[in-house]
Amino acid sequence: MTSSITLFFLQAGADQGFFNLIVERFNEGNEGGFMWPVLVALILGLAIFLERIITLNLADIDTRKFVVDVQEALDEGGVPAARQLCAETRGPVASVFQAGLMRVDEGIDAAEKAISAYGSIEMSFLERGLVWLSLFIAIAPLLGFLGTVVGMIQAFDAIEQAGDISPSLVAGGIKVALLTTAAGLLAGIILQVGYNYCVSKIDRIISEMEESSITLIDSIVMLKEGKQVAPDESGE
Repeated sequence: MTSSITLFFLQAGADQGFFNLIVERFNEGNEGGFMWPVLVALILGLAIFLERIITLNLADIDTRKFVVDVQEALDEGGVPAARQLCAETRGPVASVFQAGLMRVDEGIDAAEKAISAYGSIEMSFLERGLVWLSLFIAIAPLLGFLGTVVGMIQAFDAIEQAGDISPSLVAGGIKVALLTTAAGLLAGIILQVGYNYCVSKIDRIISEMEESSITLIDSIVMLKEGKQVAPDESGE
């Protein structure tokens, strides 16, 4: 069954070109008017996905190297040097570090509270827009199913008006129903893959942020005790 479908699309693509085939199917399925809403949902969802990808890529840094650089700055120039390094580095990890270092003079507890509060703010910033992406993931298939219902209603209306059941009478409505369903499901699948990618990337950034924040607190404690903060060459 799968091979037959694949051969159909390959043959159709060879005869008409893939883009022309998509346009033709879109026009055929748009008789009920539901292909455009599905397409709009897909475009808006992809726009949110691309915006999130750009934002997350800008927020993603080499966290391990950054932590080592901050520890070396603490050893060489103290808290002011570490704050300067954080200010010159992009990403949520650097912002959280800077918030904690700004409150070091008030004590370790104040620094921990600042890191926790600013970490929550950075998490909400990373997750911004995902709720809309999940909305379009849900809406696209529903619009396709709505088109399916409308297509089936059109098919039964044709049967009622003709007073007879004939394949030619119901084929058009059923075809519209199937095309809108396929379009809605395809849009939902594409957006779901993008959503899962964003979530996995956000989870990794948050995990690195939490882990590095613990390292920063430990480094501040060691600095106050007069110990060396940066690891030696052996990494210990």
